[in-house]
Amino acid sequence: MGKKSNFSGLSRFVQEAFGDGSKNEGPPTSATPNKPITHPLIDVDERRPAKKRKIELLGAGWETYDASGLVPHYKEPKEVPDHLQKYFSQRKRYFSLYDEGCLLDEEGWYSVTPERIANQIAERCRCDTILDAFCGVGGNAIAFAKTCERVIALDTSPVRLALARHNAVIYGVADRIEFILADYISFAQAHLSRSKNVRTIDVVFLSPPWGGPSYLSSLPEQPIGQEATSGDVTPIDGGSHPEYSLSNIKPIHGAQLFQLSRDITCNIAYFLPRNTKLEEISALLAHPAKSENASDVNPSQMVEVEEEWMGSKLKALTCYFGGLVNGQEHLF
Repeated sequence: MGKKSNFSGLSRFVQEAFGDGSKNEGPPTSATPNKPITHPLIDVDERRPAKKRKIELLGAGWETYDASGLVPHYKEPKEVPDHLQKYFSQRKRYFSLYDEGCLLDEEGWYSVTPERIANQIAERCRCDTILDAFCGVGGNAIAFAKTCERVIALDTSPVRLALARHNAVIYGVADRIEFILADYISFAQAHLSRSKNVRTIDVVFLSPPWGGPSYLSSLPEQPIGQEATSGDVTPIDGGSHPEYSLSNIKPIHGAQLFQLSRDITCNIAYFLPRNTKLEEISALLAHPAKSENASDVNPSQMVEVEEEWMGSKLKALTCYFGGLVNGQEHLF
C-alpha cells in the first residue's frame, strides 16, 4: 500500500477546486508534518481541533464527572422497564434532586436508601471520618458528606461508583467523598494489617447486598454453625414474610461481616431488612473485638435497633453499636 496522503478529504477538495487544475499536483513543497498547509485563496489547518466533550446532565465544567452515558435518566414512566416502574414512582424519595439528573443503575433502583432515611442515619453517625462499605449509587454517602468531615465510599462496581460521584456532584458534596473501587473485605483486611499510623475510621456503615428484591420472600440459607429449623421461616408482619437470617448477607455471612468491621471500630451502623431476626442481631455482640480500637469495649454493651418508616410502611432496620447507641456515647 502507498503512503497515505497528508490531506483530509476537505483539504483535497479545496486544493482541486482552487488549484491550477492539475489533479496530480502534490502538496506544496513548503509543507511539513507540523506546519499548516496554506493556499493563496484559503487557509486550511490540517491540525484537527480537540474534540469537545459532549455536555450532558451535569452541565459545562463537570464533564469529567458526568456519567450520563452509563445508564439512562428516565423522565417519563413510558421510558421505564416494567420491572422498575414501582421504583421509578418513588424516585423523589430516593433522590429529592432526581430531576436535576440523578442516575441509578438497575441494582441502584431497588437498593438505594431513601433520602430521608439516609439523612436520619447520617445525623446519628456524625464524626470526622466514616466508611461507607457498600456505597452503591451514593444515597448514604451523599448524606454522610453533610454531617461528616470525610467520607470513604467503596464499591466493587466501577459503574455504580461513577454514578455515585455523578450524584454527589448534583448535591454539591463530591469534594468531601473519596470514591474507591475496592472490595470491602480486602480493604478492611488491608487497613487492619497496616501500622498504627493509618488514619482513624470513626464509624463504619454497613449496607451490604441483601440478596435482591426477593429477600422478603426467599427462605434463609442455613446459618453458619447451625442447623436450619422451622424457626428460620417464622412469619412476621402479620404472617406475610419469613424472618431474614444474616446468613443471606453478601459477600460473606452477616455476622462475619460485622466482626470484621468491629475490628476497625466499635461504632457501627448496620442497615438491615425489616424482617431480620432480632436474636441474630443481639448475638453479634457475643464475640469480643480484636482491634485496639475496640478492645476496651464493655462486654455488656447494648445494641440499638431503629425502625425506618416511610409513611405507614416499615422499610428497614438500622442497628447502632458502640458509641452510636444512646447512653453509650462514652464508647465513641
